[in-house]
Amino acid sequence: MSRSGPELAEIVRRYGPAYRGAVGAVLPLEHRRVLAAIEACRTSRWVQARRTELLPVPYFHVVFTLPAPLADLSLQNKRLLYGLLLSAASRTLLTIAADPKHLGARIGFLSVLHTWGQNLLHHPHLHCIVPGGGLSPDRRRWIACRPGFFLPVRVLSRLFRRLFLDGLAAAFRAGRLRFFGSLAYLADPAALAAFTDSLARIEWVVYAKPPSVGPEHVLAYLGRYTHRVALSNSRILSLDDGAVAFRWKDYRHANHQKVMTLDATEFLRRFLLHVLPNGFSRIRHYGLLANRHRARNLALCRALLTPYSPDPPTPEDSRQTVPSDPETPPPPLRLCPVCHQGPLRRRPLLPAQWDTS
Repeated sequence: MSRSGPELAEIVRRYGPAYRGAVGAVLPLEHRRVLAAIEACRTSRWVQARRTELLPVPYFHVVFTLPAPLADLSLQNKRLLYGLLLSAASRTLLTIAADPKHLGARIGFLSVLHTWGQNLLHHPHLHCIVPGGGLSPDRRRWIACRPGFFLPVRVLSRLFRRLFLDGLAAAFRAGRLRFFGSLAYLADPAALAAFTDSLARIEWVVYAKPPSVGPEHVLAYLGRYTHRVALSNSRILSLDDGAVAFRWKDYRHANHQKVMTLDATEFLRRFLLHVLPNGFSRIRHYGLLANRHRARNLALCRALLTPYSPDPPTPEDSRQTVPSDPETPPPPLRLCPVCHQGPLRRRPLLPAQWDTS
């Protein structure tokens, strides 16, 4: 069914010039590029499903959210604090999963940075799509997590909080943090220490849930979280008299669907809050799925997840008494499903020959 409502590109084409004029020379180059790209193209962004990277196991959706007091600071230090969010969350997952008290395995996962809430305000958080298990330390076994349970979220939350705040303090000591406007007071070491102490005393939101029961559903789930923009065309309801109306879900009030109407220039301002620094990658792979060894690790995982079923034995007398027929071709070999080159031979265990640590 074709859409009849306005699209983001139409809003930008009609009100982009006025927004550029109002902001003037201080409009960042990245914002100008985004506006120009949207104006020139009507096509929505689509995700190319990564079918070859899915494993035949349950998947989990883990979300790491920065507390609200950090939203403005991360807006003034996008590259630094977004990078810190990605590194702290990834280290948290890898560390807790490797702990024998929890999973005791080396895992791999995809992380996607989002910076917006439903109302288009700044709300930095990280979506992680994680297979439910990983490789044993000796790389000879697949260790599955408990059914319906991945890792304890409170343990994840505490480590994530500590790693992020440690990284924030290190960045401040190195002179890498910037403070403007209402946050200028944080340039004083005592003020920043009090600010981080208050953050250390509150709970940081981390949650984990299984998004689906099979890999085929994960593909659709990935598509909703990878190449999304801050507001999809399907949520835009109208563009009348310089005002944009769009649907949003109020998570604080039982996820009720509501309609928000903003002046077109305010709408564009909120939308452009979520433009990432030039060259910053918001989609990253970690652990077993890190780019360098991803293909080999996935092949090993699939081999370990394939049930062992040895070929049925052939009786000795059968091989001796049944003559071979030179006119009958031998049965076709079953090719390896990974390399498609050599014959498939099942083994109860694979030698630990791939070391990527």
